[in-house]
Amino acid sequence: MPLHLPPTGVAIPLRAFGDGKARLADRLDPVERERLLRAMADRVAAAAVGLPLAVISDDAAVVAWAEEMGAEVLADHGTLDAAAHFAQVWAQGRSFDRLVIAHADLPLARTLEPVLRFDADEIAAVRSHRDNGTPVLTVPSRLPFEFAYGVDSFDRHRAEALRHGVAFHDVDDPDLAFDLDRPEDFDAIGARLP
Repeated sequence: MPLHLPPTGVAIPLRAFGDGKARLADRLDPVERERLLRAMADRVAAAAVGLPLAVISDDAAVVAWAEEMGAEVLADHGTLDAAAHFAQVWAQGRSFDRLVIAHADLPLARTLEPVLRFDADEIAAVRSHRDNGTPVLTVPSRLPFEFAYGVDSFDRHRAEALRHGVAFHDVDDPDLAFDLDRPEDFDAIGARLP
């Protein structure tokens, strides 16, 4: 990451390795799904190299993985919106100017730089390749932002930025946009999987 970045923290919500990606059951057995999710999480963590990192989870295996990397561990508060909110509280407590929330299921992630090109008081988001979701989002840490994850969350996050009068950047990055959730996603990238 460039050395001139404003203080920036990265949070990765990750409920568990072992019971994730059940929709891929007809492509991968449970052990293979666990390995895939761990490999994707490794990619996302590597994309954040050089930035303070927090992992949001209560799962023992995920907590051990996070601690191995030197990441801070934040408690899972049950929903992705709650996880993002408490990650923002973490960022405020560390005096970071902004927070990046990056989902753990981004198999093509290489760098978070595309969302870090903007001023720290602006919002940048990557639109999911499939359902208008938000796999990567950066927000000012002190902005009272209402997170709204799920289908069409990209549009809701853009509307929330407009409500606050904050500049919103639609970041077009195919690697960060590709969140692997369904069998057709798995089939689409095949050999490019980690």
